Amino acid sequence: MSKQPQKSPVSVLKNALQYEFQDLELLRVALTHASALAPSETVSGSYQRLEFLGDRVLGLVIASMLHRHFPKADEGELARRFNHMVKRETCAEIAQELGIGEAMRIGLAEAQTGGRKKTALLADICESVIAAIYLDGGYDAAEEFVRRLWEPRMLSWSGPLRDAKTTLQEWAQSKSLPTPRYDVTGRAGPDHAPSFTVAVTVQGLKPGEGTGGSKRIAEQSAAEAVLRREGVWKE
Repeated sequence: MSKQPQKSPVSVLKNALQYEFQDLELLRVALTHASALAPSETVSGSYQRLEFLGDRVLGLVIASMLHRHFPKADEGELARRFNHMVKRETCAEIAQELGIGEAMRIGLAEAQTGGRKKTALLADICESVIAAIYLDGGYDAAEEFVRRLWEPRMLSWSGPLRDAKTTLQEWAQSKSLPTPRYDVTGRAGPDHAPSFTVAVTVQGLKPGEGTGGSKRIAEQSAAEAVLRREGVWKE
């Protein structure tokens, strides 16, 4: 019996996406890292612009699902659930399930340094794929894709629901400590997709550090790091 030809990583990904592209060029660009571009090509041929759009589409779909599924949740609880659903680690986990890492178009040097398994890159390209589906099939197609992959996680998640900054402040107050102080210690990335690093200082404790696409998200991440280190949160 003859062997069946092995499917390419992109073919495997297309099946996993459960979406039929009308314009496959959108998917190709969504999967392309700048390191794979020829010298004559511009950065617009890589995933970066699509990632910017996909991040917003994902946010809208997740926010809409949360609003529908948790009618009694206050803003703080919704924000906490939202942050968990759109955070880099969640997107990277979904990217791995889909096989995005194997299907990415990346340069040799990037591949040799583990680019196909980098959490940040997997998360970014996952969002760029969302944008490609949105541009190719419209909002309904993107919503269906996000719902299928994110909704089960949304409904099964049982992590802490309080806002990290609020929780850390209340915890500090319970120990008669001053209000935690937040300081921006770094900024990286292009203007359209910045990454901030924030350190939070609680008197008598080692500072906690967090990163995010905005100062607010980085502050929450830093507060969460301290809460987990101190055993207040045990997700």
